[in-house]
Amino acid sequence: MDSSRRLAAEFIGTAWLVLGGCGAAVLAAGVPDVGIGYAGVALAFGLTVLTGAYAFGHISGAHFNPAVTLGLFAAGRFAAKDVIPYWIAQVLGGIAGAGVLYLIAGGVPGFDASAGFATNGYGDASPQHYSMMAGAVCEIVMTFMFLMIILGATSYKEPAGFAPIAIGLGLTLIHLISIPVTNTSVNPARSMGVAVVQGGVALEQLWFFWVMPLIGAGLAGFVQRWLSGHDTTAVESKM
Repeated sequence: MDSSRRLAAEFIGTAWLVLGGCGAAVLAAGVPDVGIGYAGVALAFGLTVLTGAYAFGHISGAHFNPAVTLGLFAAGRFAAKDVIPYWIAQVLGGIAGAGVLYLIAGGVPGFDASAGFATNGYGDASPQHYSMMAGAVCEIVMTFMFLMIILGATSYKEPAGFAPIAIGLGLTLIHLISIPVTNTSVNPARSMGVAVVQGGVALEQLWFFWVMPLIGAGLAGFVQRWLSGHDTTAVESKM
């Protein structure tokens, strides 16, 4: 597959993830009486990944997340030369998705992105004021398990057509657990997109939501490679 098409798919898919998941949080979660709440936001993130994977998986592998790209590389299933280009496309897609969301959200009187824009945080910036240590453990473990789900579901030993369902449900579960702790990142591009719009403490803490998910993803890649032994899954860069 031509690299420009693969990068375009990553850009669009990441933009969709941010618009769908963070859009549900910004636009629908807090509506009095009929708001979707934490559970609805968790489902929205799962659905964006599920639908995005079916839409773009055959083109780019549907990473939509720098941590996923790193985890696949660590597992020996993605070429090193493609990691940085994928990261760039994902970050730009995340910012684009946040920009579209800002244009929509700004259509209601009194909207102020600096007061809340589905950003991630720890301490006073955590939805329930969880500590930095709690946030670090949460992000590392949740990203680790997200990659374990992805790597297992996309193995040739499993039915490939069902992989997006397992991955989408996995991300939903991760959000159900961790929204109160950090507002759930497990995805540096998702964190960066909305942090750029909100600014302030979200940008100050952005480094954390790069480092912790990447640690979790890297660990998962190495662990899955050891667990799988002679897994026959092809290097994804050949798609």
